[in-house]
Amino acid sequence: MTTVDPAPPPPMRLRELVFGAACAAAVRAAVRLGVADALDDSPMTVDDLAAAVKTEPHTLRRLLRALSCQGVFTENPDGTFEHSEMSRLLREDDPHSLRYIALWCTEPWTWNVWPLLDEAVRSGRSVFDDLYDREFFPYLNESAPESARVFNRAMTTSSEQSARDVAQLLDLDDASSVVDIGGGQGHVLADLLEKHPHLHGTLIDLPGVVENADPRLREGGALAGRTDLLARDCREGVPVRADVYIIKNVLEWDDDSTRRALGNVRRAARPGARVVVIENLVDDTPSMRFTTAMDLLLLLNVGGAKHTRRSMVDRLTGAGLVVGEIHPVNAYLHAFECTVPG
Repeated sequence: MTTVDPAPPPPMRLRELVFGAACAAAVRAAVRLGVADALDDSPMTVDDLAAAVKTEPHTLRRLLRALSCQGVFTENPDGTFEHSEMSRLLREDDPHSLRYIALWCTEPWTWNVWPLLDEAVRSGRSVFDDLYDREFFPYLNESAPESARVFNRAMTTSSEQSARDVAQLLDLDDASSVVDIGGGQGHVLADLLEKHPHLHGTLIDLPGVVENADPRLREGGALAGRTDLLARDCREGVPVRADVYIIKNVLEWDDDSTRRALGNVRRAARPGARVVVIENLVDDTPSMRFTTAMDLLLLLNVGGAKHTRRSMVDRLTGAGLVVGEIHPVNAYLHAFECTVPG
């Protein structure tokens, strides 16, 4: 049975940190092999699991041992394995599944950019273009279709899960129209329209994203009659007047792109309109380890950044918005409530 030291001394903790890639790779391997999906509610022997996922039993045991000491799966005294709270999140059918997030954060390109972090820190810019001779998203769409598919599934999963929290937080009873800027497939917008039957909504995102919008919003969908789908880069313009503008996990580009997007919202909105910006923060959050890691990955792949509370407020006020209350949405998101001055 695997035992875990709950508080390793500093030398051992540092050893664990520098072997962090092994842990990430083990999670990725478990997902790609389908171990969590093969393991049901009852404990299973390694031999039975190995037969189910078509691996060698002795190497599968080594993988499960490495994962169980991290809390991913549980090894019992009789040598069988069962699910832990974390391993269930790797199942395809779990309502809170992180399967595609786990794959996305361990895609092949990530192993190549992480060793260049010192160069990115030294230069203050992305290293991705130098490594792959093109920008990040063109590379994904043109040369790494499987990675692009994983990215889209990961973003869809994340958006579906957080959309429920955003819809529960925001009170739009006094509004008649809402715009979701850079809203992806529109899960937040769809949940808000379901919650508020009087609302009309507009989804703005790039053409290839909007054409795959949530079925509820597309022609024939339950919410299509109250929805406009607008294919547009918000950095080029936001040609919609509305009572509420929502910008979720978008303002993570370079500063110039962020200024352009916020400036376009400011010019489009009528005085008194609400602008709700929802972001992960790298301070004042219980998810610091995850968010700061994502912050570094953004630096590596697109030259972007996650924000502190202060840096986000500075960018919002710099765009001429009046920042009001700042609410936690869940364990990893904050909502900045802003208004457009008269």
